[in-house]
Amino acid sequence: MSFYSKMAKVGTKFVPKHKLFKYGFNWSPMYKRSTAKIVAIEPDLSYIKIKLPISYKNRNYANSIFGGSMFAAVDPIPMVQLINILGDNYVVWDKAAQIRFKRPAKQHLYADFRVNKAEIQQIQADVAANNEIEISKTTYLTNEDGTTIFCEVDKTIYIAKKSFYKEKLARRKQQK
Repeated sequence: MSFYSKMAKVGTKFVPKHKLFKYGFNWSPMYKRSTAKIVAIEPDLSYIKIKLPISYKNRNYANSIFGGSMFAAVDPIPMVQLINILGDNYVVWDKAAQIRFKRPAKQHLYADFRVNKAEIQQIQADVAANNEIEISKTTYLTNEDGTTIFCEVDKTIYIAKKSFYKEKLARRKQQK
């Protein structure tokens, strides 16, 4: 169990999970360096909105937001969102990512992360049937009203039953 998982288990005894998620991310040194902040979150974690403000901390040589800041702002959210929604019986890992820059970002950027109940039910059914799956999630960094896309990030996320994953790791160790 990671430091963050332990903190979440203790913290949710005192603070609602969605508030702990928001402030945990916003205060976390790893996420703070991206210069992004979670600005909105639903209590069930099905919706999260981030803001990536342009500032002296993330401007590149061309005076637009550094691509690394764009990626770092969106990278951890889908995986951690799914970990928290699916619960302790699942293993969730980032497997791959691809980023496409559409235009220079010389203004604040925003991204929405949505997971609906039907998607969660489909994930659970697919994992029940296959023990492990991969899904794709696409995130767009846009202007405030969402009309202009500046960056697109595709994530491939691995999801498995925790019991299956542990058995898989044990088999790999035996094969070595």
